[in-house]
Amino acid sequence: MWRETLNSKQTLANKVVVITGSTRGIGLGLARAFLQMNWSVMLTARHQEQLQAVMSDLSSEFAHNRVHGHVCDVTQVQDLTQLWQEAQAYFGHIDVWINNAGTCNAAKALLEIDNNELKQVIETNVLGCMLGSKVALQGMLKQGFGQIFNMEGWGSRGEWSAGMTAYSTSKRAVAYFTRALYKETRHTAIKVGALSPGMVATDLLIDSWQQGEVKNWRKMKWLFMFVIDPPEPVCRYLAKGMSQNNKNYARIVWMTPWRLALRFLQPYYWRRNPVKDTVLDKL
Repeated sequence: MWRETLNSKQTLANKVVVITGSTRGIGLGLARAFLQMNWSVMLTARHQEQLQAVMSDLSSEFAHNRVHGHVCDVTQVQDLTQLWQEAQAYFGHIDVWINNAGTCNAAKALLEIDNNELKQVIETNVLGCMLGSKVALQGMLKQGFGQIFNMEGWGSRGEWSAGMTAYSTSKRAVAYFTRALYKETRHTAIKVGALSPGMVATDLLIDSWQQGEVKNWRKMKWLFMFVIDPPEPVCRYLAKGMSQNNKNYARIVWMTPWRLALRFLQPYYWRRNPVKDTVLDKL
């Protein structure tokens, strides 16, 4: 789709990243951050209309030959295989593959969550990550290089909060899978790592709490106000970390204990409201 003749300058010197789920939230933020560093970006979304709209927007802001896209459902291995093939055919190679696509359940107790919603969380966050990693690993072993990064989230290190049991379970599984994949591949040329963005003010986060139990949000709101950040600085930090990474099993963390501790000492973070003008501000 939207294929153009490969620019002769698009060689191994041109860095290429594939980002699943990259038309909104952290995925879109990462796409912009990489484009600002003069990387080429392969976008994905489940719906063509949404993908084409974001491609058009980014192509008007950055060089159009550095932005490409492919419709992809990460729970379908044939879609992921086609994504790899399309990216490689268009850009010539892939340096970094990011399994970012994810979803979150409404912040409710397990018994109150619809079974289909539970299934979607596990299939997208866990199966999608595993299938994406498998496809990327197969391709990178053939080309002889590459990095795979999986997206962590609340629960990856054992964190818990009311209403987040399903989502946190999926992210705990992703953290285990990332380490296991690293152990399987550590004697190859392929690097495996993890991204820890912390809590970012995206539609995914807002929708989860908006549809969940208000009491759960109110109980944790004081802490969330310290840790929630807009996508732009977080994504620039993560993208820079990936672009400069040269070690295996790198874990690129935005909200480090040191960063969090410093916030408690700065008056600005006691006054700010990272969810201002959103529905969460009124809960």
